[in-house]
Amino acid sequence: MTERGFYCGLDAALSVVGGRWKFLVLWQLAVHGPQRFGQLRRLVDGITEKVLIGALKDLEADCIVVRKDFQELPPHVEYSLTPFGSSLAEALRPLCEWGYAHMDRTGALASQPVRS
Repeated sequence: MTERGFYCGLDAALSVVGGRWKFLVLWQLAVHGPQRFGQLRRLVDGITEKVLIGALKDLEADCIVVRKDFQELPPHVEYSLTPFGSSLAEALRPLCEWGYAHMDRTGALASQPVRS
C-alpha cells in the first residue's frame, strides 16, 4: 500500500477497492469463501483474465487477499480474504445492501443522458 494523505476514511477505503472489479472480486470472496482463479473468473461476470490477474495482485499487495499455492501438479492455487480483507468486506456490506434495495432506481439513473 502506498503512503499518502487521505481526505477522509472513504478516500482510504476506495484507494484499496477503487474501481468496479476489485470490489466485485472482494465481494465474491466474502460471499463464497476461498476460490480458485477459474472459479473467481466465472463468479465475476464480464471480467477478463488480465484484469482479474491485476485485481488479485493489487488486493494481495494491499493485504486484502492471500494467495495459497498448494504446490501440486496440476497447479492448485486458492485466493481468500485475510482478516483485514474480511473487515473491509463487512464494512462494505451496507453499501451492497443499499445497492440491492435501490437497483431499479440507480439503473434508471444510469441510463439517463447526462445533463449540462
